[in-house]
Amino acid sequence: MSNENSIEATSGSFPLQEFLGMELTGGEPGTSVAHLTLGEQHANPNGVAHGAVLFALVDTAMGKATMSVIDEGQYCASVELSLRFIRPAAQGELTADARHRQARQDQDHLEARVHGPDQRLVATSAGTFAILGG
Repeated sequence: MSNENSIEATSGSFPLQEFLGMELTGGEPGTSVAHLTLGEQHANPNGVAHGAVLFALVDTAMGKATMSVIDEGQYCASVELSLRFIRPAAQGELTADARHRQARQDQDHLEARVHGPDQRLVATSAGTFAILGG
C-alpha cells in the first residue's frame, strides 16, 4: 500500500497550511510531523493556542501520514478525529507527530501527539481516515 507519488502529492502546501504557517516533514512511511510556531494569530481570547489550530495541526499530519501508505491514484479524507487537550500552549513551536496504527483497504487509523517547545505533551489525538479513489 505504499507509493512514492502519494508522498510527493502531500509535499505541496495548501491555503490553510500557508495561512497558519504550518510546515510538514515526512519520515518513514505511515508517519508525518507537522510544525507550527505560535503567534498572536493562533491565540484564543485567553492568549493560548486556539483548539482549532491544534485540530488543524493533527488533522494535517495524519493526512500526510495516510498519504504516504496508500496506492497511486488514491487519496484520503478525515472521517473522525478526537483531540484531548492536556495543557495550554501560548508560545513557541508546536510539533504534531502522527503515525498510522492500522490500515485497511478503505480506512487508516492513526494516533498523534502534540508537544510544545519544552517537549511537554500538549494534546493527544486519534483519527480515522477514509481511503478513496484508485
